[in-house]
Amino acid sequence: MGRILLVEDGRDSAALLGAHLHGAGHEVEQIGDAEAALERILTSPPALTLLEIVLPRGRDGEQGRQRDPVRDGIDVLGRVRLHSNHPIIMLTARVHEDDRLRALDMGADDYVCKPFSPREVVARVNTVLRRHAQRGAAGQPSAVVAFSDARGNASLEGRPLTLTRRELLLLRALSRAPGRVLTRSKLLEAAFPEALDVNERAVDGHIKNLRRKLAAAAPAHEWIRSVYGVGFSFAERQAG
Repeated sequence: MGRILLVEDGRDSAALLGAHLHGAGHEVEQIGDAEAALERILTSPPALTLLEIVLPRGRDGEQGRQRDPVRDGIDVLGRVRLHSNHPIIMLTARVHEDDRLRALDMGADDYVCKPFSPREVVARVNTVLRRHAQRGAAGQPSAVVAFSDARGNASLEGRPLTLTRRELLLLRALSRAPGRVLTRSKLLEAAFPEALDVNERAVDGHIKNLRRKLAAAAPAHEWIRSVYGVGFSFAERQAG
């Protein structure tokens, strides 16, 4: 089904999770340090990476001397996102909400806390792979949304939308990454780029109005989905 890069320093946990991934039909490659993981993702991208946050740095080789040392899994995630939309699921014992939101803000596709069920991780891997396959080439925006200018003219499945500037900016941000959850703080940056003291909850009112306009243009589908305690995602219609 695909090559999964498992970036995990613990041998026992990596072996157990690797066995379940193999059983689900995936090829698994395991790497134990941050520097080697980044190098592999950038030079020979797998289908998906399972990335532990707390990782050793590895030895400082030639690649390490050419750039700042890679500190941990969050650092790997940030550097990968400078280059690609490669699917990454974070694996970590850090359960604090701030850690989860930070990883999602930086572009993680999912965040799984330890201890976890290997079967659940396999299910999440398959879900993220399906989502990326539906999006087509990595980084491609939604094909159902089109923008004609910066003054609020847009269309959904060919039907015209009249949006405020905030709604337009929110739709641009959400439709650039269909299926990916964007946190309120990330959407706040997108919709209020010039504001310094706007509360994150200001996003909710604009999302409500945007949902109403999308539903009027193309009903019978929930275009923007809420993820409780995190943010929102743009959901295209399922094929077939």
